[in-house]
Formats: sequence, C-alpha cells, structure tokens
Amino acid sequence: MLFNVKPRMDEPEVQEVLACAVFPDPEEIQAVMETYRRNESHSLFGYASEGDLVAVAGFRAEPQRKLVIQHMAVHPHSRGAGFGRGILLEMLEAFKPKQIIVETDEVTVDFFRNVGFRVESLGISASGIERFQCIYDAEAEE
Repeated sequence: MLFNVKPRMDEPEVQEVLACAVFPDPEEIQAVMETYRRNESHSLFGYASEGDLVAVAGFRAEPQRKLVIQHMAVHPHSRGAGFGRGILLEMLEAFKPKQIIVETDEVTVDFFRNVGFRVESLGISASGIERFQCIYDAEAEE
C-alpha cells in the first residue's frame, strides 16, 4: 500500500528507510529531508506491508507527466520480496505518469533494467563511479 510519508519524515522508521537511499551521514539525511520539506513539487511516499514501512520513493513531478525519482529504497530486511517493484507499480497506478526517470549507480541499475527500464550509461562520475539514467515509458506499456 502506497501512502504519503512526507508529513512523517521526522519519524525514525521513515528516516531509517530513507537513509538506505542516501549516503549514511546524519547531515546528508537531514539535508535530503529539508529538500522534501521546502519543495512542494517533491513528494515522498512509503510502501507498507503488514503495517510496517518497507520502502520509500521520493520524486518530483515534471511537465508532461514525468516523474523523476530522486530517492528509492527498500529496508534491508525486506529486500528481495518484490517491494521495489511494488512501489513502482503503485506509483504508476496512483500518478499515471507517461514516463519515470531515475539516475542510479552500478549497485541498483540491474533492478531497474529487470523491471523494464531502458538503461543508458552517463559515464564515470567525478567520484569514479559509473552512473546510469534509467527510463520507463509507461504509455508504451499500455
């Protein structure tokens, strides 16, 4: 079940799951939360299973019904159970985007590729990590 967690960002369980998508530094997590607080165009939704928060997705809506995912994470204890795919499917149903875009690294690019995203390399970042842009064309699937 998808639900808005933006009003609950100060709750430890929300911060714990969001921290899985952010460099694990308390200052970085606070900076990310502040971005969601200050920007109405930024949404933060959670995905629950049996009453527990198991995943979050933070995104911004852009013109032409595009969603740009900025943060997405599944709690480590819940990985491999389909919750990442579940939160994406719920986002497609709830927001009806034409396209979903996410930038990621080598660690999670295969997840996006496996759920139907088109993957393009953005090259090596300044930190020496290859980055990828993943694009899902939702209307092509209808």
